[in-house]
Amino acid sequence: MKKVKVYHYDAFSHIPNMGNPAGVVFNGDNLTDEQMREVAEKVGFNETAFPLPSDKADQKIRFFTPGHEINLCGHATMATLYALKTKGLLDDKDDLTIETKAGVLPIKFNSNNGLNMTMRQADPQFEEFNGSIKELAHSLGIDEMDIDTKLPTVYGSTGTWTLLIPIKSLVVFNRMLPDNKLFPNVLKEKPRASVHPFCLQTHDPKAHMHARHFSSPFSGTIEDPVTGTASGVMGAYCARYIDKHTASLNLLIEQGQEIGRDGRVRVTVSENGNAIEITGNAVYVNEFEVDI
Repeated sequence: MKKVKVYHYDAFSHIPNMGNPAGVVFNGDNLTDEQMREVAEKVGFNETAFPLPSDKADQKIRFFTPGHEINLCGHATMATLYALKTKGLLDDKDDLTIETKAGVLPIKFNSNNGLNMTMRQADPQFEEFNGSIKELAHSLGIDEMDIDTKLPTVYGSTGTWTLLIPIKSLVVFNRMLPDNKLFPNVLKEKPRASVHPFCLQTHDPKAHMHARHFSSPFSGTIEDPVTGTASGVMGAYCARYIDKHTASLNLLIEQGQEIGRDGRVRVTVSENGNAIEITGNAVYVNEFEVDI
């Protein structure tokens, strides 16, 4: 049996036990892929990250849900970068690159108002959803009429695929009771995708969009409190389907309120919707060991 130390950080908040929890494991290069997944399962967070050496970038990061590896995770990236920076493991660099399975991505640090990290995500992609809106609503525990059909329900990715679902009203989010095991049969084109309902009404008057994020059942989790990659692709969605004539956007996304994990993600959209950056922070919570 091997003991593995895990550092717990919360991303997209400066308050411990708010935002989105992530595990960070150093010295992961002595673990196999299955051991990394097992660590993530024992930790139980939506994602656990493993910073590793890279021959393509300044740093490599691998991301595991309790069920499988994923290409990119925004909140675990924030947690890992914050951990590396505050532990003095990045020298004095404020600009660097990270190698992920979604590609090599540029990172910037900013210390003007606390330590913030900005990450460019993979180029946005969209694909049609041709499934049943009625079945989709049922899988979320809401009514079909709660989904806004004036805007498209589409798959989107800036590194990880999710189904973007426009919702008419903020009050609907409190009624959502997802049955995640139904998702693969509804999401026939991409049965392993997650589900991301959002709306343009917000609790915070400074925010532009509100969302929840429900996990693919293959990941072994139910809900992701504050989602970096999905927030990024929401920005790309805005540029493509809502603010079509705006060359750039600066958005504040709120998430996590329904489950007591309030957090914020800043999203910048430029290059006519083709360049997506997210900015966030993180906070150290504690550390513990798991046995594998």
